[in-house]
Amino acid sequence: MLEQAVRAEPATAPDRQPVRRALYTPAQRARRDASVWTLVQGLLAPLQFLVFLVSLALVIRFLTTGQGEQAAAASVLVKTLTLYTIMVTGCIWEKVVFDRWLFAPAFYWEDMFSMLVLALHTAYVLAWYTGSLGSHQQMWLALAAYAAYVINAAQFIWKLRMARLDHAASLAAGAAT
Repeated sequence: MLEQAVRAEPATAPDRQPVRRALYTPAQRARRDASVWTLVQGLLAPLQFLVFLVSLALVIRFLTTGQGEQAAAASVLVKTLTLYTIMVTGCIWEKVVFDRWLFAPAFYWEDMFSMLVLALHTAYVLAWYTGSLGSHQQMWLALAAYAAYVINAAQFIWKLRMARLDHAASLAAGAAT
């Protein structure tokens, strides 16, 4: 009996790819492509990344040299403002494309992790505003928020890649028929 189990064919044939649901239905893709909010997201995402890089440099400079505390703190506040802006416009985009303000199935896990990113950035703002943490602890909190942001950005970049692959596959399927 064990010998039969060892010789059994694998559940998925090696030449077959697992079937994955497309990120967008054709109607959702059309809404996405027609929406001004897609352009807004496309502009805000690299802007936020640029703000992140500048802020990261300022935070690291402060933590390593003790210089530039105010510039580092201000940069984290600007980064948080850009995060909130992209989150609000992203909710509008999600409503237009998926008819849900947040947690559309196609972006559920990205949105869930975005909540952690928002919580960490908000915790920084509260610590800065109230002075409940010292400046070094605030900057370490900012770095934790930034680490979460990088993971979340990678999630969204991966989804963008999946959307492009889905579109290429649908074009190829259309050309084959």
